[in-house]
Amino acid sequence: MKRQFRSSDRLSQFRAAADADDGQDPRDFFKKETAARGQGRKTQQLCEQVSQTLQQVLGEAADTRLQVLQVAEVGPAPDASQLLVLLAPLAGCEFDLAEAEAALARSGGWLRSEVATAIHRKRAPSLIFRVLPATGSSEVQP
Repeated sequence: MKRQFRSSDRLSQFRAAADADDGQDPRDFFKKETAARGQGRKTQQLCEQVSQTLQQVLGEAADTRLQVLQVAEVGPAPDASQLLVLLAPLAGCEFDLAEAEAALARSGGWLRSEVATAIHRKRAPSLIFRVLPATGSSEVQP
């Protein structure tokens, strides 16, 4: 007896047209997208802790070139394992940019160890310091 082949499939009515995302990995399709790498809640919390700690430590420093600096901003660079610290001079204080950067380079290890004792993490983030030049009368609020 000869087999009969049907020209139309019974399930063809349930099939949809091919779409642009067909054939992609579902793990990539359903992955949560973050706005920016390293900008989660915990990273922002860490940056705030580091900012507060550095503000306090800089005020208590023995070097007067560090005492005239205040923390303007702390942010991940590019993630929480490395933080960019922007510092600005206090308004109305004598300030030399080169001396301040040299003082920060000398005391960078001490500042990182102070941050490490203040935060509770397995590894302390490395800190990159950038000193903003003094502007006329504008004051940066911590």
